[in-house]
Amino acid sequence: MSLSQLHYTSAPPGPDGSGFRFTAVSPGVTPALLREAEQLIGYEPPRDLAARPDAEQLKSFPKAFAFSELSDGGMLLSRSVYTGADYSGRWGNFHAHAFHLPPGVRLPDGALPITAWESPRWADATPEGGRTEPVDRFEPSGLLRRDGLVAFARSRADRLAAFFADLRALADGTDTRQIVLVEHDSADVAQWIALACTVLAREQAHRLTFVTYTRRPQQARQQIVGALPSSEPAGHDHRFRVHDCTAGTDTAPVDDAWADVCARVWAAGRPELFRDGSGELGRLAVAALVDGVGLRADGRAAAARWAADHAFTLPEESLTALVAALAGGAGEPRAGTGGPGARETRYNPTGTPLDGEPAALAALLARLDGQVPTVVSAPLAARVLASAVRARGPVPPLGAGSLTPALRAELARDLAPDLRRGVADAAEPAAGRPLALLRVADLLDVDCTEVLAEFAGRIARDLVSGRATAPDAAEGTAQAGPDAGTVPPGRTTSAKDGGPHPAGSARFRADGRGDPARSPADGRGGPVPFPTDGRAGDGSCPAALLDAVHGHPALRTALFGALNSLAAANPPGVAARLAGSGLPVSLDSGFPHLRMCVQAGGTDRRGGDRLGRFHEVLRTAGVSPHAEPAVLRTAFHLVWPDGLPTGEEASLLLDELGSDAHRVAGTRDLLVGAALAAPADDPAVPVLATRLLRGFPTDLPSAHRGPLLLLEFAGQLGTEAEGEGWVNRVLGLRDGAAEAVPEPVTRRVCDAVARRLLAAPAPESELYALARSGDPALLAAYARLARSDRAGDRLRTVPSYVAACFCDWSAYPGTHPAWDEMRTALLSKVLRPVVRALPAEDLAEVEEALRRTGRGRLDAYHAWNRPGALGRLAGRLTGRGRREDRPTAWYGDVEPPDEEGRR
Repeated sequence: MSLSQLHYTSAPPGPDGSGFRFTAVSPGVTPALLREAEQLIGYEPPRDLAARPDAEQLKSFPKAFAFSELSDGGMLLSRSVYTGADYSGRWGNFHAHAFHLPPGVRLPDGALPITAWESPRWADATPEGGRTEPVDRFEPSGLLRRDGLVAFARSRADRLAAFFADLRALADGTDTRQIVLVEHDSADVAQWIALACTVLAREQAHRLTFVTYTRRPQQARQQIVGALPSSEPAGHDHRFRVHDCTAGTDTAPVDDAWADVCARVWAAGRPELFRDGSGELGRLAVAALVDGVGLRADGRAAAARWAADHAFTLPEESLTALVAALAGGAGEPRAGTGGPGARETRYNPTGTPLDGEPAALAALLARLDGQVPTVVSAPLAARVLASAVRARGPVPPLGAGSLTPALRAELARDLAPDLRRGVADAAEPAAGRPLALLRVADLLDVDCTEVLAEFAGRIARDLVSGRATAPDAAEGTAQAGPDAGTVPPGRTTSAKDGGPHPAGSARFRADGRGDPARSPADGRGGPVPFPTDGRAGDGSCPAALLDAVHGHPALRTALFGALNSLAAANPPGVAARLAGSGLPVSLDSGFPHLRMCVQAGGTDRRGGDRLGRFHEVLRTAGVSPHAEPAVLRTAFHLVWPDGLPTGEEASLLLDELGSDAHRVAGTRDLLVGAALAAPADDPAVPVLATRLLRGFPTDLPSAHRGPLLLLEFAGQLGTEAEGEGWVNRVLGLRDGAAEAVPEPVTRRVCDAVARRLLAAPAPESELYALARSGDPALLAAYARLARSDRAGDRLRTVPSYVAACFCDWSAYPGTHPAWDEMRTALLSKVLRPVVRALPAEDLAEVEEALRRTGRGRLDAYHAWNRPGALGRLAGRLTGRGRREDRPTAWYGDVEPPDEEGRR
């Protein structure tokens, strides 16, 4: 396909006029295209060159070689050169020669536009007769040959990265600002553009617009604009990124890995590495490292990440060379990170790297480890492992076959101090990074015995406190991706120098998981322990820790010992954390408290046969509570973690195990607490109190003895052992206690006394003692029971009980205001409604019963029961309005009638 051509210059008069005009145009070119092209091919000579140059001076004028986009989507490739004077002798003439590329059309042979720089196909004058000759190819200029471009790139080495960074942003569309290149020669601008087209993806290079010279950069429409120092400045214009190559050296850092790799490849003289034309950073970085080009840390990281995804598509020799380059040493720090000693990798709060070379190398190692010969991957494994240990990064899960013997010995010698310090680091959760370092120490045969006990204690505390509940990925171990450890179809690995690693060859398996052949009997499937809140535990033991416990007997013994101590101190808390943890407590004998917390069965600790579960927990301990009484306390707290046993349960526990066992185990006060805190309606509590008083006759605190004696007496009331002086005895025990008597105890004993007094007939001495005491608790209990349904039912059905209550509630007026207030209320609110509702025959029985009591009680009853008499009687019964000449009442009786027969 022949491209349409245009020639433009100042020409003598002709059919199209005179002056600047198109002097030769291929057929088919539209006037619209000519008008648009005329705006793109203009030329203004530099101000600082000769105004009337001779033929030799004309050669030094810049050439405006341009590749511009047209409004129809096509492109215009043009070359404008200064020619001096025109046909009339007027200075300022130029000649422009241009080719039109319609949309989708490229130069012959798919050549890049920049390769047409100074091709012999360009004309400096209009062809004879105004007829354009077809062009089927562009012979490249010698200026853009490989060696020349390499030499030019090295001369501009300090500016390459910054230019490539701006070029990438421009080509990707992330920054639309035009790039202005200031050079003394337009040929140098052409070489810059050649460098740009080499590093870009092929399609981007074909669409890159440029002009090698303009006197007015602000008016240029191309993406890359060439200028001379004498051109109008553009540095103040926000639309441009200016690279003035005529000024001093540019040493500003460039934080762009792709640009830096491209600059290093050109500076190393390896432009053939760009030949794939993809412009992909990872692929280019891999090619550079394989070819021996040294890269910065971020470039090495990009190479490692790309290789991790395409490792088995690389030729074996390339993969070997790449791994050797990555393992050979650290790259230079990324621009702006503080020099060679700066650490590039950034970590999130869990210790996982966010970016950087160490993370990328770890990912590549996870991909290669076990899939290539050890002699190939071992140096990378050693590099990653050393970096992780020293730089506090994630530790790779290496196996025994990941390192050669020589490298293992070297690492053990170099890393031993760091490993011991890392295992002992109290600032880290013990089940995270320190545990991973312990696995490394085990892999390298580094002895960490001196820090093992303290380390196990920290693991135990972290487990119980919940700090060791992070997922395995956050435990300080680098995890492989989903494809890690797989081999693509058709590729095999060699067993030479270690070959593929057999599964489980390390003491700790490389995948961070335990041996799948272990049976549930090792403790992983044990019953759930007793959480404090009644819920199953959270299974918070990380898999890596379980593997360590299974594979490291010394660690297991130390850890179980620490957990056993914590379990003895706080059984419910430890059980709640270790429920479902899978700790293999059955692998070692001993540790009874830990066994009970981990293996005790059942999930619901409330209700049901708690005594049966108590015995089950004791059996789980594996020792007798008489031989090791402390297990009794642990079992007690596991079965009753947030409460106390009932009176019956506590009595049985005391009877079965004896007071000596409870005394040594420290559970005596728990049994006492069960008695003192039991609800008032628990019938077994008085018996429990008696057994506690007999079982611990001398060592009960005084604060407990008084309340227990009250509970024992509450059980004796109504039996042959009740004796006399109930009220005074209760008040004496209660008021003489060393501390305040618990409210349930007070209520129980007061209810017992009230019940006994209301079981009429009540002894007059006890009733009088109650009236005289005015004790609020006793009177409240008496009133409460007198108003109960049980007392009401008896009053409605037993006339003699009505008579007895009338006698009791009308006795001892004026003895104590509280007594008078209570009995008056009972007479009016409880007894009167019952009496008014009784049938005649029951009322007759009531009066007969009162007649037998004598002493005027029947008369008092008649006066009280007469309509309207209640208020007057109440006043007299309470002592209000007493007359001095009234006869003295009988002891325990109501007042007698006055002279007028009023009562």
